[in-house]
Amino acid sequence: MSSKPWSVPTPLENFKPGDWFANRIELSLSGLHRPRRAGIGGTIRNGSDSIVLSGVYEDDVDLGDVVWYVGHGGRDAKTGRQIADQTLDRYNLALMRSYETGRPLRLIRGATLQNQFAPETGYRYEGLYRVVEAERIVGKSGFRVWMFRLVQLAP
Repeated sequence: MSSKPWSVPTPLENFKPGDWFANRIELSLSGLHRPRRAGIGGTIRNGSDSIVLSGVYEDDVDLGDVVWYVGHGGRDAKTGRQIADQTLDRYNLALMRSYETGRPLRLIRGATLQNQFAPETGYRYEGLYRVVEAERIVGKSGFRVWMFRLVQLAP
């Protein structure tokens, strides 16, 4: 991997869009998206290398090649409802760093997304996306959330 901040995340040579994984453990063990629970992978320093779009945030918008991805935090663990404002925690800062550097990330869709782009079961690697916009908005539940607009890169 190049030391340039905008370099492509690894291990890309092992995967292609359409690759499917039965569950989050299999996805994590593959190295494509290491966190087993968090939807955002990566570091504050280098940026996000992968995200899982699974439909757990009510403000997510999935248009296929363009995604408005809600950042991390503020959700109640039991109900899944947004109950607090999001902050610039380590996950959101990783996405912010990706926005600043233009470094692409891997997008994985989960079946729990339940839209026309989601796999019927499990998780599917969709390819590389770039964060092209970041803003803090008031979401549907009245709390401030971080929104990141991602655009798919040409294969």
